[in-house]
Amino acid sequence: MNLHPPPSVHHQPLTVPSRPAEGAARGMGQILVESGRISAADVERILAFQQGSRSRFGEAGRALGLMTEDDLRFALSVQFDYPYLGADSGLSRELVAAYQPQSAQVEELRALRSQLMLRWFGTEPDRHLLAVVSADRGEGRSFLAANLAIVFSQLGERTLLIDADLRTPRQSQLFDLGKQAGLSDMLAGRAGLQAVVNITALRDLAVLPAGTLPPNPQELLARPQFDKLLQVFAEDYDVIILDTSAASDCADAHTVAVRAGAALLVARQGMSSMPKLSQLTRSLRDFGVGVLGSVLNEA
Repeated sequence: MNLHPPPSVHHQPLTVPSRPAEGAARGMGQILVESGRISAADVERILAFQQGSRSRFGEAGRALGLMTEDDLRFALSVQFDYPYLGADSGLSRELVAAYQPQSAQVEELRALRSQLMLRWFGTEPDRHLLAVVSADRGEGRSFLAANLAIVFSQLGERTLLIDADLRTPRQSQLFDLGKQAGLSDMLAGRAGLQAVVNITALRDLAVLPAGTLPPNPQELLARPQFDKLLQVFAEDYDVIILDTSAASDCADAHTVAVRAGAALLVARQGMSSMPKLSQLTRSLRDFGVGVLGSVLNEA
């Protein structure tokens, strides 16, 4: 998963918060007991085994069968202030950035995040928006948008994921949001800012689902209200990721990308058409959209 090509840009240095994580001073046993995952008696058994084996607390707990891998990941997430999804969260397993933060796939997402911070989000104070686009369906556009939003939120960036695919939306399904008001309802004046859902399990991440499937998605996205809405969101969020419809199906993706000012192209190995991808790149640039690069899924 790579972003090509990397241009030369001037950027502000990234900073990290100086405050310690809330669970930094708490032991793993204390965290697991307070969360109800193990008992105080279990902790005593683990500590006794740990002294004899000279192993880490987590290793000892798993060796005794008193802790699971998920227990270990939970405790580490508290100690290092790093939210993730447990096995019983109910959200889609496609959200790999939250379920498998230590996987090679997520490391590639982090590398992509770093490039985007250096080439777009970190370069100008008004650059908050990014459209994720692809030529055809099934190329991994919604998957990438969702996981990219998660890794930005894990960095501590206030992140909003907007499902601007008003034809075949997927973000509501991925985040288990059900059928509720969303972007289409807001643009039609049928809902307000309460349509934005804070994902409590993933701090600093909010999702605006597509909402009711409208009969006129192109007209809704072309309304001035969409620009105004994005301006309002830009005041509250550091990073705004917009999922879009397949560009070969309609003009919606171009409309959204123009509003965002920048686009990230998604292709899928063995599936995507290079002529279509080239045509999409040219048309976006003709509309004045900054095409930051392309991501090849399943490379």
